Amino acid sequence: MQSKSTLLPMAIIGVLFFIFGFVTWLNGSLIPFLKVICELNEFEALFVTFAFYIAYTVMALPMAYLLEKTGYKNGMALGLAIMAVGALLFIPAAQSASFVLFLVALFTLGTGLTILQTASNPYIVCIGPIESAAMRISIMGLINKGAGVIVPLLFSAFILSDVGSLENLSAESKEVLASKLITPYIVMAVVLGALIALVKFSSLPELEFKKKDSDEEKSIFEFPRVVLGAAALFFYVGIEVIAGDTIGLYGQHLGLENYTSLTSFTMIFMVFGYLVGVAFIPKYLSQERALLGSAIAGILFLFGVVASSQSHGVSEVLWGWSGIRTLPNTITFVALLGFANALVWPSIWPLALEGLGRHTAKGSALLIMAIAGGAVLPLIFGKIAHISGDMQSTYLIGVVCYAFILLYALKWHKISSWRGE
Repeated sequence: MQSKSTLLPMAIIGVLFFIFGFVTWLNGSLIPFLKVICELNEFEALFVTFAFYIAYTVMALPMAYLLEKTGYKNGMALGLAIMAVGALLFIPAAQSASFVLFLVALFTLGTGLTILQTASNPYIVCIGPIESAAMRISIMGLINKGAGVIVPLLFSAFILSDVGSLENLSAESKEVLASKLITPYIVMAVVLGALIALVKFSSLPELEFKKKDSDEEKSIFEFPRVVLGAAALFFYVGIEVIAGDTIGLYGQHLGLENYTSLTSFTMIFMVFGYLVGVAFIPKYLSQERALLGSAIAGILFLFGVVASSQSHGVSEVLWGWSGIRTLPNTITFVALLGFANALVWPSIWPLALEGLGRHTAKGSALLIMAIAGGAVLPLIFGKIAHISGDMQSTYLIGVVCYAFILLYALKWHKISSWRGE
């Protein structure tokens, strides 16, 4: 792709990444909210993440073929339109307080995000040198997770401001509370409509890739680094969603106040992690080493979650400003997983897409399909926590996730052929 400057693409894609973060990390507040409104247990409540993230698996390859037909720019406009439909579906869902309708709306939002993510991530990788791609994606991550910091606080302020406790609500109170979702999602639909015009009529350049005759008939599954990268992203997104979307449930389990805003703390640490990426990649820190350090830090923080107490300690120093009073040490370690997770996505994408050329759309789709980890692994987490009654120890399933990421960082991203060539 030929472009005089990366400023315009970065600005437009940055707006889209803010929307990704706003819509995605709203789930962390919706889970405990819908758990009360729809009278769900922990396992059932985590179907919120399942419905949202499974859309990436179901729709990623169809969206990749669509992008090849429409181009990346028109595809992003279509994705925004699908998201607007999903936002409007929250109106009948809220009016009826139907959990099934909420899941349909979440799946539709996820479908729109699938095409946006499939199109936008290659833009960030390809508009500059491959060795600094993780830095550019880190900038997008700052915007994305900045939205993740804001949205739980907005949710608590506008939806729960005059409610007090969500426990022991009458049926009438639950109906009134559910109806409060209508206006925010109407506003979201309007904003998405405006973004369609921004993308459609902007001078955003189209991505173009040179064809190679030798690769013409190749399947995307013949590229080990992207297949293994997708597997690593599956485990990464799973633990990222567990860290961001179960912290509210964990806080509710521990009897904390304002637990619907706890996702913000995980996002704050992710922002710090992205700042490290922007400042140090690639000048002081390679993408491989960033991935390696992330995996090791994640394993250490998980043991911190399990080994630390549920009482207040160091957390009092960290969270005295938050308005939540203090947080238990174990909750702080869950939030710290955000720091460990921050540079995994930015590092895997350039490592996995390197050298794909005209197969980039399909490679991107395969990586996007891996977001299914956010659907499957939190559901497994919820089932184990519900059966065992020990949510704290259940976080140890994340060790498997970080171990796979560690192996990709050490060796698997270097494999160019399944035959070891």
